[in-house]
Amino acid sequence: MPPPRLPTRGALAAVVAVLVSANLLDNRWAASWSLLTAVVTSAVLVGLLFWAGGTWSELGLGRDSLAEGARWSVALIGIVAAVYLCAALPPVTRGLFADQRTDALNGPEIAFKVLVAVPVGTVLLEETAFRGVLFALLLRLRTATTAAVLSSVLFGLWHILPSLHLDQDKPILGSLFGHSVAGAALVDVGAVLFTGVAGCLLCWLRDRSGSLLAPMALHWAVNALGYAVGFLLR
Repeated sequence: MPPPRLPTRGALAAVVAVLVSANLLDNRWAASWSLLTAVVTSAVLVGLLFWAGGTWSELGLGRDSLAEGARWSVALIGIVAAVYLCAALPPVTRGLFADQRTDALNGPEIAFKVLVAVPVGTVLLEETAFRGVLFALLLRLRTATTAAVLSSVLFGLWHILPSLHLDQDKPILGSLFGHSVAGAALVDVGAVLFTGVAGCLLCWLRDRSGSLLAPMALHWAVNALGYAVGFLLR
């Protein structure tokens, strides 16, 4: 006799609880274990979706959608690379790539960040969680638009703790908003709102392409190529 299926609403509650725990682990309790946290959390979230009767197709990783997802991925990475190249050439926009979190990193360390830390520690976890499992579960209860908005609101809130010192990490933000408590709060609120809007775009890509690969590719390109360009411009 198969085990009882987890109700969709119960799965949603469990997913949110797991994400809250993972966020605290990454930003408060065990930051050095972030890669392991990302892999384990992603596996747990996929397990919850499958326990609730989900499939690889519902997650956005079905065999029938992989080719289309790959085509979208190549196009999106190319677009981001072109935009970054155009932004890196004029002196007025080069400062956008300055980031104190990576200023002291050498070539191999940047390569690790681009090829391991970003795709595993950031993209795998966040896309599996917000455009994969959460979006799939919410689609059972709401329209695609509502599911995208709810998932994206949670995605924005997910970035509250990581953005607390963003005004110090990104010099251009510190110069714009100042290095005060109020300035730091404005930057954090802005980061939450920006990532929420970005989450809507990523959900649209997931829905439009039918594949989780598309938002994964865009997410990786924006983060990883940003680090790479910033390193090259030092």
